Amino acid sequence: MTDAPDGNPETDDETTPDSVRANTPGRGVRPEAAAIEPAAPDDFGLVQVWWGDGKGKTTAAMGMGFRAAGHGYRVHMLQFLKGGADSVEAVRGEYNAIAAMPGFSFENLGHYGWAGMADGSDDADHEAQVAAGLDRARELVDAAADADLTEPLALDGPPEDGVHLLIIDELLYAVAMGLLDEGDVLDLVERKPEHLELVLTGSHEEPTYVYDAADLVTNVRKEKHPIDTGQRARKGTEY
Repeated sequence: MTDAPDGNPETDDETTPDSVRANTPGRGVRPEAAAIEPAAPDDFGLVQVWWGDGKGKTTAAMGMGFRAAGHGYRVHMLQFLKGGADSVEAVRGEYNAIAAMPGFSFENLGHYGWAGMADGSDDADHEAQVAAGLDRARELVDAAADADLTEPLALDGPPEDGVHLLIIDELLYAVAMGLLDEGDVLDLVERKPEHLELVLTGSHEEPTYVYDAADLVTNVRKEKHPIDTGQRARKGTEY
């Protein structure tokens, strides 16, 4: 018999509040904010996939990014297909927030419009941007492989020096649109170093091709959305 939290094996009971708290990471202590200092995660290295026709895929990925950065881990987000549109302003709230967050950086390789839509944009331009995005994604994954991700990384260092968490936003949409091959995604996953947490988002179509290679797959499903009744994107919620 192991000792109870009070050191008395006679009072050991895994269902008591003290015992439950003793077996949780925080030991039942109420969490508080703390200064952000460079640190390294103990158990990063999974592949996450967020897809579906519901709102919140990018939002969830960025939320994880902020959480990781809050622990002092180095985070970077690379976005495909997210350029300008007449429904959003040139500056988005998430970019301002990321810029103010130590250890979190982003880059956007999209441009005005959406591939395959009659919005005045050139599909050849979209295809070229996506091809450049794939090259950049490979560069970032390879840079992470060259870094020691078991050690803290400079919070203000370039992503080319390595990151602990890499978000590749809308990559799966690029595949669904025929701008990338399924094999391009699998190649990124295969070349991922052991300790890099890789988060892939996008696509209304189920990306079954990546399921075997992923550790977490979440379908963000739409039950109801105001866009269906004509509501346009709102500042502060959609951008």
